[in-house]
Amino acid sequence: MTPIARISAALEILTEIDTRRRPASDVIKEWGINHRFAGSKDRSSIGLLVFDAFRVKAAAQHIMKAETPRANLLGSLALVRKLSVDEIDALMPKGERFAAAALDDEERAALAACDLSDAPDHIKGNYPKWLDGQFHALFGENAVSEGQAMAARAPVDLRVNTLKATRYDVLGALAHLNVTASPLSPWGIRIPVNEDGRGPAVQAEPSFALGHVEVQDEGSQVAALLSGAAPGMNVLDLCAGGGGKTLALAAMMQNKGKLIAADSDGRRLMPIFDRLTRAGVTNVEVRNPKGKVLAIEDLHNSQDVVFVDAPCSGSGTWRRNPDSKWRLRQPSLTQRLDEQDQVLIQAAEFVKPGGKLIYVTCSLLREENEDRVSRFLRQNGSFTALDSAEMTEGADLAHLRPFASRLGVGLRLTPLSAGTDGFYIAVLRRDA
Repeated sequence: MTPIARISAALEILTEIDTRRRPASDVIKEWGINHRFAGSKDRSSIGLLVFDAFRVKAAAQHIMKAETPRANLLGSLALVRKLSVDEIDALMPKGERFAAAALDDEERAALAACDLSDAPDHIKGNYPKWLDGQFHALFGENAVSEGQAMAARAPVDLRVNTLKATRYDVLGALAHLNVTASPLSPWGIRIPVNEDGRGPAVQAEPSFALGHVEVQDEGSQVAALLSGAAPGMNVLDLCAGGGGKTLALAAMMQNKGKLIAADSDGRRLMPIFDRLTRAGVTNVEVRNPKGKVLAIEDLHNSQDVVFVDAPCSGSGTWRRNPDSKWRLRQPSLTQRLDEQDQVLIQAAEFVKPGGKLIYVTCSLLREENEDRVSRFLRQNGSFTALDSAEMTEGADLAHLRPFASRLGVGLRLTPLSAGTDGFYIAVLRRDA
């Protein structure tokens, strides 16, 4: 496909998303199935155009003075790709087959001005207007900068599987991908995205096939490290999902002890089996739900560590799922808060005296983080929150102390402050 045809296809997909209110990844996948002439590079390029449009949707529509998919796409070409008016014009030539409609005079003028000087903060920061108050409460004068960091393209982070390899070895094996050691996790390796926005095909690398690495954001790696899981422990990963943190915990335990991976949605657990095999993990028992009920009653009051990667808004992953920030609404957030309260209550039942409950979200919002932990502690006097010094020094991660939350207990990581996805991590100890 030509660049002209790719622009037209991206506009078609954006229009479909806007009309039917569907997740971008679903519509992009469906488009690829229905247009099999498009090769993998074509589909990747079109997908990047769509996601870039969502990264800067608010700012793009502001400069174009229109709230349409076309305005969104045109604005993103100027804001993200830094294309000039003439370069954008060349991608939409008048009368050419497969081309989107040519620019009109108003669009050319808007693109030439590309003016955000009078825009409110939520537009400059490209986050939903209804979250503006929360962003300023969370980040103060950095609200716009935090929003812009969450609108940027994310690097590819890998976790070295210490059951099979060392970081030194993997850095050498993947040197051709311009890898570097990531700064926060002793397991972490980072691959920058290319200028065109595409990341490497990590799954095609021998290091991946051999189980030496897993794709995992460095913030997620840090969350696992802060659990303090160690060889010989009994550990429950209560919301295991596809198993990313389960694999990290198993490596910390050196395949010694017992690690239970459970999730209330059995479908989410399906990828874990192949991943465990590839990683060489032997100490994990997967507990699928029976119907919608988890069969883990036998674990009450027995676990050294209960790890809760709680269901949340996913606001911390907006770099990777930029369309999701525009779908987030207060009713769905309220539902998540209820689910978080319930999973904390459930998790507490399995922690033994002296054991720890690790509460993690990939959310930036105080309601899902400090507020949930505070509510839980008020209702459960047998648990105490570890302060940032105890959390980090106990895991030999004292360099993480600057990320202590100023809004309550726990640590906060953001793309701007830490270079990771947005994460919140709290460690709660059961005293009796």
